[in-house]
Amino acid sequence: MAGIFKAYDIRGLYPEQITEEIAFKVGYYFKDLLDDEDLDRGPVVVVSRDMRSHSIPLAEALQSGLRARGVDVIDIGMADTPQNYFAVGHLKASGGIQVTASHNPAQYNGLKMSRRDAIPVAWDTGIEKLEGLVMGSEISMELPSEGSYRQEQVFDAYIEHVLQRMSRHEPRLRVAADAANGMGTIYKPILDRLNIELIPLYFELDGSFPNHEANPLKAENLVDLQALVRSEKCDLGVSFDGDADRAMFIDEKGEIVTADKTTGLLAPRFIRDEMGAAIIYDLRSSWSTREAIVEAGGEPVRERVGHSFMKATMRRHNSPFGGELAGHFYFRANYTADSSIMTLIEVLEHMRETGQRLSELIAPLNRYFATGEINFKVDDKQGMIRKLEQEFSDGEIDFLDGITVQYSDWWFNVRPSNTEPYLRLVLEAKTGELMEKKKALLLSYLGTPR
Repeated sequence: MAGIFKAYDIRGLYPEQITEEIAFKVGYYFKDLLDDEDLDRGPVVVVSRDMRSHSIPLAEALQSGLRARGVDVIDIGMADTPQNYFAVGHLKASGGIQVTASHNPAQYNGLKMSRRDAIPVAWDTGIEKLEGLVMGSEISMELPSEGSYRQEQVFDAYIEHVLQRMSRHEPRLRVAADAANGMGTIYKPILDRLNIELIPLYFELDGSFPNHEANPLKAENLVDLQALVRSEKCDLGVSFDGDADRAMFIDEKGEIVTADKTTGLLAPRFIRDEMGAAIIYDLRSSWSTREAIVEAGGEPVRERVGHSFMKATMRRHNSPFGGELAGHFYFRANYTADSSIMTLIEVLEHMRETGQRLSELIAPLNRYFATGEINFKVDDKQGMIRKLEQEFSDGEIDFLDGITVQYSDWWFNVRPSNTEPYLRLVLEAKTGELMEKKKALLLSYLGTPR
């Protein structure tokens, strides 16, 4: 796995790595990844794009490649990534491709792909094959179109779909929302129907991200939203990432609610309707996330990082809900796909149902002390993981994703990023003092954070 072909998507710098020629070839060979049933009936693929200026030529080249192989294209235009997943299921398409680099900076772009029913295309289910086909061939971009093309508007149906999870409209809550100049801006018609007093922040589409990087996992990108929540005395804040498939929350005090705590908060809502249900969480999540699932009567299932892995595990377990530390939240009722806006609706529903403030709801989950995710530039990633295995051999070790080492009072995970040239560390302990001590120990091996 190297270059732009990642574990669960295609992503790189434009135009140095991601080019119109690459997009055309991906479209041309995407047909080879589709199910036989879809090939028999005539494949139809949904294409959409984010707000980056270079997403337009990439989407056009992608569509040309699809049509050159006889694939019919449904173009839903500029859309958030969850809307692409919805359109695949709603329109009963053979698959979908979203042109986006998600939270990455403005100079990046990429492709997120799925099959019928919004089943993700991952490294071992198609991306590795695509890499061989795309990089090992020469194809003229002037090939004639054999597949049809039509534009379709699915946003109205999408609105009604996500609003199905909403049943409570009182009390009226004051909500600050940061769209980060990304695709979350298109949620305005949905937000207007949630009976909230919306305080919008950076709701102007701009793929250059002039205000801050559209990555809510980084604390520095939440500072403006935190300040807005405090100054406007909001009940909560929500931050969307670049393609709006992730959400991060801020409580009424202006404090960050980490996404693993949001998973732990919302999981009981699904378990009470389906006792014993499996809830999927990624291995970076707090011990308190697992404990909340168990306490509610659910089955906690730990999985490696990445939407394709989370969704596959949810399907195996018929899980109604799952969440990742990065702010992805997955719903079986949404074709097992992630949806930031549905997550916001669940949080609002829970606050209205309980009558409690968000800080009060999260407080029971703040049992441990965590570092958050820290990045390190390490030349020999696998060598470092082997070294950590030797140095911490007295702990309980697994290699589900990178290396996880657990002790009775602390644990850590170090894993290679699937999208950037980093090793990522997450560490948690039972006391703040122990967390700082063990963090310093890990930094002595991994070096200076990036």
